[in-house]
Amino acid sequence: MRLQTERQTDRLYRGTSEMEEKGKNGDQKEGVIDTWKKKHHQLWVGATRHPLILSISDGTIHLPAFKRWLGQDYIFVRALVPFVASLIVKAWKESDDSSDVEIILRGMAALSDELEWFKKQANKWGVHLSEMLVPSRPNQEYCRFLESLMGPEVEYTVAVTAYWAIEAVYQESFALCLEEGTRTPPELMDTCQRWGNEAFGKYCSSLKAIAERRFKKTSDEEVIKKAEVVFLRVLEHEIEFWNMSRGDPQHQ
Repeated sequence: MRLQTERQTDRLYRGTSEMEEKGKNGDQKEGVIDTWKKKHHQLWVGATRHPLILSISDGTIHLPAFKRWLGQDYIFVRALVPFVASLIVKAWKESDDSSDVEIILRGMAALSDELEWFKKQANKWGVHLSEMLVPSRPNQEYCRFLESLMGPEVEYTVAVTAYWAIEAVYQESFALCLEEGTRTPPELMDTCQRWGNEAFGKYCSSLKAIAERRFKKTSDEEVIKKAEVVFLRVLEHEIEFWNMSRGDPQHQ
């Protein structure tokens, strides 16, 4: 199953390595995003090294928490689809590089595959994905945040920064669970491999390279400030989502 997932992901994200190569020269110097990650280190760590993720990596996770995350994340991914669709439109209208549309489109294709993956996992774990599954308050707020980024008044640079942050948090979080020496339960390895694999990491690097290119070319400092605010909002929403998945009463 794990090898199959790697092949599927390689196919879905094929072509991202070229974009990564294009961004290497810019990566030699610390970019805006890396500066933000240092500046807001505590929040970044809170999102990517959350106790829920640590409980997966050390093998102590409570399965009800995993099942709660599975159902709620399915709802979130469905909301992510129209956001990414709106991002493709923004890229088509505003980008200075035509390859942006193709890169983001690969993410859209992956989301289609992801929704099918959620359905199979839900069947495996006995999680009912139906209209009876009610989105939690943190999930509702996160989905409303996504919707707020879909309007034409939101700059492409800001929206693509949000998309990178959403994907990068999952990639870094689940990659931790694949590191040597961890005690990730075998039955959760497929989940961790889905977002923690190298191909998805390269895709996230491609999105990061797009954002950094946009930052370098803009003369509007206000846009960069907006992008930083959105970056922080994503981290806050991710932490709330992890908290909700753990079953913390104040985050339901």
